[in-house]
Amino acid sequence: MNRRVFSQMMAAVVASPRWLKAVVSAGKGVRFSFMLWALERQAPFDRCVEIVAEAGYQGIELTGEFQKWSPEERRRIMARLRSLGIVVDSMSGVRAGFAVPEETEAFREQFVEHLRHAKELECPQVILLSGKRIANAAVQRVTAVENLKRAVEVAAKENIEIVIEPIDLIENPPIYLASVSDGFEIVRAVNMPQLKVLYDFYHEQRSFGNLIEKLEKNVDLVGLIHVADVPGRHEPGTGEIDYATIYAKLAELKYNRWIAMEYYPTEEPTASLKKAKMDAQRLLA
Repeated sequence: MNRRVFSQMMAAVVASPRWLKAVVSAGKGVRFSFMLWALERQAPFDRCVEIVAEAGYQGIELTGEFQKWSPEERRRIMARLRSLGIVVDSMSGVRAGFAVPEETEAFREQFVEHLRHAKELECPQVILLSGKRIANAAVQRVTAVENLKRAVEVAAKENIEIVIEPIDLIENPPIYLASVSDGFEIVRAVNMPQLKVLYDFYHEQRSFGNLIEKLEKNVDLVGLIHVADVPGRHEPGTGEIDYATIYAKLAELKYNRWIAMEYYPTEEPTASLKKAKMDAQRLLA
C-alpha cells in the first residue's frame, strides 16, 4: 500500500467531531485512568467500568474488546460511560507491528480500522506496538520510522495522538521495542508532535531500570504513563519501584497528561483503585 492509497483509505476517517480536539488536551492537568483488562479477571466488563467510576477515575483504556461489539452494544456502552463521566482516553488493538517489514501492509490496513474504532469510542489517543525483532536492525528502524510517519500524517489531521509502547523482554522475549530509550529515539527520528512514547514504569523496571533519569531527559516526549509495581504487577507501593519519588519527579517536571493504572488489585478493587489514585494525587500535589 503506497502513501496515496493509505491516505485515500483514511478519507472516511477524517470528518471527526469536535470532541477529539479537546479530550486529550495536555492543559487540563493530570487525570487518572485504568487499563480495564487488568480488572476483567475479577468482574464483567460493565462492572469493571463501574468500579473505575466509583474509585473516582476519569478514564478507561481498552485493548481490543470493542472489536467484537455490535453497533447496538457500542451505543449502550458509550451511553453508560457518559452517564458515569468516564471517557476512553487511550486504546490498543492493532495486532500487526509497526516495525516489522513483512507486516507493513497489515499494519496500515489495521491502523485504518483502528482509527475508525477510535472515532466511534470518542478516543483521542491510540497505542501501537512494534512487533517482533528481525535480524536486520537497520531495516527494522527504517520500517518503524516510515510506518509511523505515514500513520501520524493521517491521525494528526484530527488531533488523534499516537503513542508507542515498549514491552519488557521478560513478558515478550521477541519484541523489537523493549525500552523507552529506543522509543524516544524513534519518536525523535519521526519528529512529529502527534507521536509520543507510552512510559510504562512496570515494563521499564523489569528489563532496564533507571526510571527517573530517562523520565527527566525525555518528559516532553511522554504521551501517557502506565503504573504497576514489580514484581507481580500489583498496586504501586507493593514492590520495588519507588513511586513516591516518581510522582514527586513528575510534579517537578510539570507532567500534565494521563496516568493509567494497569495492575492486578490485591485488595477489594474499588478500595484499591481509590487508594492508588489518592496516593498519587497527594504525591503529585
